[in-house]
Amino acid sequence: MSKAQGTPRSARAPRRAAIDRRTTETQIRIELALDGRGNGRVSTTIPFLDHMLALLSKHGFFDLTIKAKGDTEIDDHHTVEDTGIVLGEAFKHALGKKEGIRRFGFASVPLDETLAQVTVDLSGRPYLVYRVDLPQRRIKAFDIGLFEDFFQALVASAGMNLHVNVLYGRNPHHIMEAIFKALAKALDQATSLDARVSGVLSTKGKL
Repeated sequence: MSKAQGTPRSARAPRRAAIDRRTTETQIRIELALDGRGNGRVSTTIPFLDHMLALLSKHGFFDLTIKAKGDTEIDDHHTVEDTGIVLGEAFKHALGKKEGIRRFGFASVPLDETLAQVTVDLSGRPYLVYRVDLPQRRIKAFDIGLFEDFFQALVASAGMNLHVNVLYGRNPHHIMEAIFKALAKALDQATSLDARVSGVLSTKGKL
């Protein structure tokens, strides 16, 4: 099923973005195509973060290229958070005026003993609800508690209302993987074009 139901691919401009962000702490470049095939090329120097972002690309059918490096000799926080900032900017830029999009998305994804639910509203109003109980915070040397900072940065720069709820789960890897798969599916829905939508899906006339 195409993301642009009822809208010929040739009749619309490509929904793409390329964002560079360089600070004294991180250097990040992200290229994003919303109407892709799930082709991901991710290198952040943090293997578990790479794994999660590759899942986002694959299951959201986003073509996503990420090249990031930062002061991980201090810790991983800056790289994780700044990647969230730039990814949010890429989504915001690629969506443009948000004309024709469905705006809302929801997915419930199981992974063995874990069930994660993610709800998205591309409203322009950033807000994060993050209800995730982690049985442990580290996978090898990586602090998966940093993903809350990643999501906070993502919603702030994208202008997104994001609710992440893990109903139950035991394995921290399964928990994070289910979250990112659910996020991918919810964003796939929310960014999809619908021929029934005239302008933007809001009585205000603006998102």
